Amino acid sequence: MKLPAAIATIAACLAAAIGIQLVRDRAYAERTRETERMLYVRSGSAVRRLTLDFDALAADVYWIRAIQHYGGDRLSRTRQRRYELLQPLLDLTTTLDPHFTIAYRFGAIFLSEPPPGGPGRPDQAIALLNKGIAAQPDKWQYFHDIAFVYYWRLRDLTAAADWFHRAAAQPNAPNWLEPLAAGMLTAGNDRASARMLWTEILKSDEKWLRDSAARSLRQIDALDLIDQLQPYVHKFPPPKGEAYSWDWLVRKRVLKVVPYDGTGTPLDIDPGSGTVTVSKSSPLWPMPSLPSS
Repeated sequence: MKLPAAIATIAACLAAAIGIQLVRDRAYAERTRETERMLYVRSGSAVRRLTLDFDALAADVYWIRAIQHYGGDRLSRTRQRRYELLQPLLDLTTTLDPHFTIAYRFGAIFLSEPPPGGPGRPDQAIALLNKGIAAQPDKWQYFHDIAFVYYWRLRDLTAAADWFHRAAAQPNAPNWLEPLAAGMLTAGNDRASARMLWTEILKSDEKWLRDSAARSLRQIDALDLIDQLQPYVHKFPPPKGEAYSWDWLVRKRVLKVVPYDGTGTPLDIDPGSGTVTVSKSSPLWPMPSLPSS
């Protein structure tokens, strides 16, 4: 068999195997749940030897599996959300294809997401992005994303400012990065900086980044609304023996209607303490920890 034909045959077989695996996963989801949580090969160099010249195709397969693993745990209502294979799968993906930009950037978001929406591992997110910088030293987006993790997840404004400054120094970096680096150390201790950061990201050409920015801006709006509501809740406590509730505040005409967050989900109010929070059923939950404006 000639070499081009052999390569085409191997590629077709690999594609067919992937298709069969997907069909099998749908047909036997319950039976294979535990085996899906096993990763038989964790060495990127070993996988590269096994895949011959099909590194990019294998990287796509591992990336799909990483998304399935993360999404399966995040959406699961029947099992503990462990995300234990997420970092190894992302490491394999980026070892097979060191220029797989979306795996670095999206993977970092997955890893840094706090429980139960993710594993809560900003350290692994930063390590993944540093791996991307080693492969593409001039890609300003990776520097920007590390700054984002330090600011949004670790609340380390000094480190965030440093990484924003490094991002601004890279070729073709946008001109808003340098002022943002300065702002981290001056007005960076309130929600104004977070709003500025996400408003800039909202202008991104990548839809997934715009979606993430829109959600985060809604979270900040919800935090502002909670700050406005909480004093009124405590100022007008319910009669003795009655629990805190929105119904009481509406009856008292303190509020006209039950307050909703930006997704249309009613805010929660603790019946005992009157503490106002975003509902756990809201797409905005879990919420970030940000100082008051």
